[in-house]
Amino acid sequence: MKRTALPILLAALLSACSQPAPEGYAGYAEGDYVRLSAPVAGTLVRLHLQRGDRAAASAPAFVLEQESERAAREEAESRLHAAQQQLANLRTGKRPDELAAVRAQLAQAQAALALSNAELARTTKLVVEQFNSPATLDQARSKVASDQARVNELAAQLRVANLGARSAEIAAAEQEAKAAQAQLAQAEWRVAQKTQRVPAAADVVDVLYREGEYVPLGGPVLTLLPPGNIKARFFVPEAALGGLALGQPVSLACDGCGAPIPARLSFIAREAEFTSPLIYSRENRSALVFMVEARPEPAEARRLHPGQPLQVRLGAKS
Repeated sequence: MKRTALPILLAALLSACSQPAPEGYAGYAEGDYVRLSAPVAGTLVRLHLQRGDRAAASAPAFVLEQESERAAREEAESRLHAAQQQLANLRTGKRPDELAAVRAQLAQAQAALALSNAELARTTKLVVEQFNSPATLDQARSKVASDQARVNELAAQLRVANLGARSAEIAAAEQEAKAAQAQLAQAEWRVAQKTQRVPAAADVVDVLYREGEYVPLGGPVLTLLPPGNIKARFFVPEAALGGLALGQPVSLACDGCGAPIPARLSFIAREAEFTSPLIYSRENRSALVFMVEARPEPAEARRLHPGQPLQVRLGAKS
C-alpha cells in the first residue's frame, strides 16, 4: 500500500504545479529604477529633492559646483570673439585712414605727372626752335615716364587696399572661428550638465549623496521610480504558455490595494527560468516555468510597491 501511495502523491504534486491556483498566479511587483547622475564630476552644492518626495517632470534635482566650467566658458567666449574679429578684419581690407593716405599719394603723383607732361611739351618746342639741346628733351621724356610709373604703382596699391585678404587666409580664419564656436558649445554643455533635472515624473526612492560631498564622474545622486516603470512579475508553467499573448489583459490583486488593478502583458520570456536536468518527458515538463510581466497604467501603478506580493488573474485574449 505504501509503494502504491507514493506514485499517487507525486502525480498529485506535479499536477498541482502544472496548473495555476484557482485564484490565479502568485507574483510580485517590480520596478525599473532610474539612477540620475551627471556626466561630469564635482562637489554637490545644492540638493533639491529628498527621499520620499514626488517630483514632477523637469523639476530641479541637484546642482554641482560650476566654477571651473564657467571659467572655461568665458575663455571660449573670448577666443571666439577674437577669431570673429580677425575674420572680419581680413574680409574688409585696409582701414579708412590707410585708404585716404594712398589716395593722397596717388593725387600727388598725378599732379607731378601733369607737370612733367607740361615740361615735356615746352622742352620739345624749344628743341625744335633750337633754343635747347636734344639732351634736355631726353631728360623731360624720362621724367614723364618716371612720374607715370609712380602713378601706376599707387593706383595698384589703392586697388589692393580696397580688397580683403587672400582667399586662403580667409578660409583659415573661418576654420579658426568654427573651432572656437565648437569649443564654446562644449564649455556651455559642461556648465549645463552641472544642473540636473528630473527626466520624468517620479518618486524619489533614495538619495546617495549629500550637499558638500564630492560626486565622481557618472556617480548617481538620486534613485527615482517613475510610475510607468512599475510592473507585475509572475511565472507560469510550460503548459499554460501557449494561452498567453502580449497585450492580454490581467488583473492584479494585493493586500490593502482595494479594487483589482488592471494591467496588460508586456513581456513573455523566451527561455525557461528552471530546466529539469533530466531529458524532457511528459512527466518533467511541468518543472519548466516562464517569467511573464504585466504593466498597469501609470496612474494605477502608484498603488503598487516593488517587492509587494501580488495575485495575478488572466483575462481573455483580445
